[in-house]
Amino acid sequence: MELNKIYNEDCLMLMRKIPDNFIDLTITSPPYNLGLKHHTGNNVFNAYDEYKDNIPEAEYQEKQINVLNEIFRITKENGSILYNHKNRIKHGKQITPYEWIFKTKWNIKQEIIWFNGSQNFDKCRFYPMTERIYWLSKGINTNFVNNINQHDILKDTAEGTEKEHKRAFPIKLAQRFIMCFPDSKIIFDPYMGSGTTAIASLKENKKYLGSEISVNYHKLSLKRIENFSNQLNLF
Repeated sequence: MELNKIYNEDCLMLMRKIPDNFIDLTITSPPYNLGLKHHTGNNVFNAYDEYKDNIPEAEYQEKQINVLNEIFRITKENGSILYNHKNRIKHGKQITPYEWIFKTKWNIKQEIIWFNGSQNFDKCRFYPMTERIYWLSKGINTNFVNNINQHDILKDTAEGTEKEHKRAFPIKLAQRFIMCFPDSKIIFDPYMGSGTTAIASLKENKKYLGSEISVNYHKLSLKRIENFSNQLNLF
């Protein structure tokens, strides 16, 4: 399997080609199944192109279970995943990611609150401005070290990328996670988006591997990595 590469294909198709016990650490944020359009502040955004983020909830959860279990298979013993998701409201009811995480093979090590200031100001509820990052492990012992002296509430604003990827998690957030797993050599992201995990991996001198089903996002991720590499070459 070629490393330092983002494959333009569905993540399950890619993972079927990856051998068992290959990945050290996964950092990822899947599509949230918010619908074809969703609100951020006063704006309405189309979510994706090739992938329609509006499938029946039961089907969505089943796919997330399959994805997480396949990541489990390709992860080394005592490896980890940082899985970014959020509590969603559908038909007036909150859906929590625990509904499908509990059905996977992973051990839940910790739930981290990410206060990212999401602009959701519907007055029918307290304004939801947080997401969750679930630290899941394969085995109980991990190589985690809190090298950054971080508590379990993160305050980072989501980043937009050239007006194309509206709500990517920040590179520095992914980078700090990698710093806490110093022995990890290969970092995986099945939903690479605009390439955040890849760039964070390169900043920490790690190898990366990932997939992105969107042609547009795949091109954007390659462009960002190229720009990052060009900046390194200047010095």
